[in-house]
Amino acid sequence: MLRRLSCALLAGLLAGALAWPAGAANDVEQLQLGDPARRERSIDVVLDGVTDTSSGELIDTVELTRRLKDVRVLFIGEEHTNGEFHRVQLRVIEALHAAGRKPIIGLEMFPWDPQPALERWSRGELDEARFLDESRWYEVWSHHYGHYRDIFRYARDQRLRLVGLNAPREVVRTVRSKGFEALSPELRNRFPPTVDVSNAEHRTLVRAYFDDDDPLHSKMSDAALEGIYRAQVTWDAAMGWQAGQALTTPVDPREIVVVLIGAGHVAYDLGAARQLASGFKGRIASLIPVTVPKRINAAYAQFVWGVPATAQPTLPVLGVSLMGRLGQQPSAVIQVDAGSSAEAAGVRVGDVLRSLDGTVVDGTAALQRKVGDYDWGDAARLEIERAGVRMTLPLVFRRAPQDSR
Repeated sequence: MLRRLSCALLAGLLAGALAWPAGAANDVEQLQLGDPARRERSIDVVLDGVTDTSSGELIDTVELTRRLKDVRVLFIGEEHTNGEFHRVQLRVIEALHAAGRKPIIGLEMFPWDPQPALERWSRGELDEARFLDESRWYEVWSHHYGHYRDIFRYARDQRLRLVGLNAPREVVRTVRSKGFEALSPELRNRFPPTVDVSNAEHRTLVRAYFDDDDPLHSKMSDAALEGIYRAQVTWDAAMGWQAGQALTTPVDPREIVVVLIGAGHVAYDLGAARQLASGFKGRIASLIPVTVPKRINAAYAQFVWGVPATAQPTLPVLGVSLMGRLGQQPSAVIQVDAGSSAEAAGVRVGDVLRSLDGTVVDGTAALQRKVGDYDWGDAARLEIERAGVRMTLPLVFRRAPQDSR
């Protein structure tokens, strides 16, 4: 399976020709990539500690804000379903705000198109239910809103700007299949003046996010793999560049764009930061939470924050993948995760989900939205159709045992 690269990478499985570098490392945090001044060293990550990897020095959040005093864009990597990573993101935003900075929160989960719902939320005009509806959260992002709730509430309470940074799906599809040269001049201006698709270290990094025995990757053609790589570069370049564009003009030195983004886009400063740096004059920094105990390469990020290992995902999921728009039955199950609540309830590949506690399931967005109402241990009734016969399955949301994930 793919490990921690953006979940959106799975959308790039249709595409265009790359010879992937061989010998992917088993541990992405221990690759010798990135900054030559740091990549020859390793450091031990400390639980609840912030480490400046340039020196190996352990610092607190106040000192972190001092060391970020002239940074204009800060990328904070995340595992999308790990609440500990989001807790770190919120702590950094709070610390920067307390230090007198003006954080602008850049979001991977929203496209760069104008997003009135984000502005209305920041002004306190929407409750959470209306925000989820108006922002189309579960259509543009597949993860439980609860992972981000505290960050969004803090942004609303402090009237902080929220900015969508990601490339719309149709843009990613175009680049994936035809390259950046196929974009209109208007769309091309949404990206850095120079977009690098030839960096060997970045290709090594992207390849490293595949397990060596990954059955999906092993069956893909070189053309499909190249399409995945172009999609990854598209996300990196779009989110990096749009983060820099979120700063106001004239320059307010107190502003800092804090980008909430998958760790695969941040690692070794080879993704979004590298693409932004090609045409941006301000200082850029990176921070990634790391589960402990862990020894990592010092070039992994400019700052790392030790967090405890925790069962994943932090909040409930059903544990199925649906057919989506490719078929006539958008709620047909094409995969059941091992150890998931769905597997325990008896859901099988080919079943069509009809409703969850009476709420109609007509696709992934509807399912994700309804699952967001539950907590671990909650019971529900899942109505399915199997071989034309409707039946109801009793369901309990329980975490999968660690060895079955």
